[in-house]
Amino acid sequence: MILSLYIARRFLWQVLQVFLIFFGIMILIDVVDQMRRFSDQGIGVADALQLAAMNVPTSLYRILPLIMILAAISLFLGLARSSELVVIRASGRSGLRFLLAPVLMALVVGAFAVGVLNPIVAATSKEYDALWSRQAQGGGSVLSISESGLWLRQGSETGQTVIQAARANTDGTELFGVTFLTFDAAGLPLERVEAAEARLQPGAWVLVGAKRWLLQGQNPELAARTLEDGAELPSNLTPEGIRDSFGTPSAIPIWDLPAYIAGLERAGFSARSHRVWFQMELAQPLLLAAMVLIAAGFTMRHARFGRTGTMVLLAVLGGFFIFFLRNFAQVMGNNGQIPVALAAWAPPLAAAMMALGLVLHLEDG
Repeated sequence: MILSLYIARRFLWQVLQVFLIFFGIMILIDVVDQMRRFSDQGIGVADALQLAAMNVPTSLYRILPLIMILAAISLFLGLARSSELVVIRASGRSGLRFLLAPVLMALVVGAFAVGVLNPIVAATSKEYDALWSRQAQGGGSVLSISESGLWLRQGSETGQTVIQAARANTDGTELFGVTFLTFDAAGLPLERVEAAEARLQPGAWVLVGAKRWLLQGQNPELAARTLEDGAELPSNLTPEGIRDSFGTPSAIPIWDLPAYIAGLERAGFSARSHRVWFQMELAQPLLLAAMVLIAAGFTMRHARFGRTGTMVLLAVLGGFFIFFLRNFAQVMGNNGQIPVALAAWAPPLAAAMMALGLVLHLEDG
């Protein structure tokens, strides 16, 4: 038990070290990139550092499996150089029993990442998008899904328009049961438009079955008028902008993801990519454990056997292969070419089984 705790503690320290090294490098790179990107806006170092601090957690979370395999390689190489592996084996402990501690620690780290780091990364991602939009254009369009339907916001220098629709088509360019509520720059309501349908065309929404109320007077109903079918309401939204407003599934905390998926489907949108991401997050601990097994299969050997550099290279290449295989499966799952469960669980399961087979071969021949 004491030996297992020692190995687990040492492995956790290796994970933290690799994580902090990547964090420092990526912060420096991102600060330089933000200053270059917003050089025309005269961005300062403090603003660039704030943007980088909000952006880097997303990238770090994405490469967590690679951080895990590098930490595992570092652990096994350190134990081999100090001859601790030899001592552990001489004490009668098998390689599989020795691996139990780092694998369990990888599962714990994976569970912590999904349950705690995922919501933090989602929050920083949203904050980065808001900061980036403020720096780039001073505002933007926002889309959200709730129990009351689909919500959009389009902005301009003169004010904002909030759009609410009962349902929409798959790309958000056709809205049904839609209400447009326009506010001036001071936040005061200007007008309200309700329409049975609204279809997005370049530069405007084309309305069907619409009625307009001017809200400046004391009795807006007296000045209300019915609009002809085909009437247009100016808009700076684009289909690409609406689609991008959904953001990535990673920008939604995993605890809120099931309700968000249900809301998307109620509004008429496809939530397949969100379902794939949700299942991939649930499979994250297994993927991290598989990375430890891959590292063990190539580097859990005595330093006297030689070819250490080659084994490390093979372990890293194996980790990259599984990482990109997982991303490829995600793309196929998002496109509907393979089932959601297969896209999320097949790569980590396959990696764990192959790595475990390699470890058994090395241990028992």
